[in-house]
Amino acid sequence: MRSYPYRILNVFAESDFGGNPLCVFEHAEGLSDTEMQALALQFNLSETTFILPSDKATARMRIFTPGTEMAFAGHPSIGTAHVVSALFGASDALTLECKAGIVPLNLHDQIWTFAAPQAVQTRACEATPTEIARLLGLHEDDLLSAPLWVSTGSDQLLVALKTPDAVRRAQPDAALLQTWPVSSLGRRTVYVFAFGRADTGTGAAGRQPVTARYFFVRPEGGVGEDPATGSACANLGGWWQMSGGDLPASFVVEQRVQMRRPSQLYLDVAADKTIRVGGKVVEIGRGMIQIS
Repeated sequence: MRSYPYRILNVFAESDFGGNPLCVFEHAEGLSDTEMQALALQFNLSETTFILPSDKATARMRIFTPGTEMAFAGHPSIGTAHVVSALFGASDALTLECKAGIVPLNLHDQIWTFAAPQAVQTRACEATPTEIARLLGLHEDDLLSAPLWVSTGSDQLLVALKTPDAVRRAQPDAALLQTWPVSSLGRRTVYVFAFGRADTGTGAAGRQPVTARYFFVRPEGGVGEDPATGSACANLGGWWQMSGGDLPASFVVEQRVQMRRPSQLYLDVAADKTIRVGGKVVEIGRGMIQIS
């Protein structure tokens, strides 16, 4: 039998049971691609990561959803950095090698931050604003601007809405799943956001509040919702740039509050257009998988 230790973390969490869950395998040497994919399906979280040696970075990271391997993803990068730091004594600065490139990460005041691994790329959405609004169960008048594909390492469809209330009301129509635009990885996802808060609380000092949600079509059918999406948050930084927003800019992004899984992401877009996304990590468990 082969044994592989893993950790369960909540990323972008401000409390024990907030944020986006992640499983991280500490030492993945000896696992085949097929086994990694099977383990990701076994845990059935949005992503599972596997730590491997690297001659280019502090460690190499492979990222799997239950259905496919990802070139880059945000909350897996932050959660994996937390584990790599603990395992290798990398302290408050390290790099992770992934298929999208080398991702630098830093720890400050309990917040891990990554820099987007690629320059901003955009393309027009093949569906009309009317079609996207219908897909989301909204009115076209709820949209702030035309939907846009954005990538800073992982391409996603970003849909800017006029109000946080519209974000709250978004409810994808399961009958329209096959009409969803498809990403370069063959995934059907959409990230909806609006500037402002969904409640009357106060956000992080000096940061513009953003309310966001991330929907995706499950491999087995139906619509899922991600508690916190770091790569989409980075793409929001790209959207801000391409929309002519003032730089530098700082945001605090709240996601999944209404689903009782509150998440908080910190987004910074520097004057030189570098995009950084940060959040806290809470480890809630460890275990061992045995494979024959």
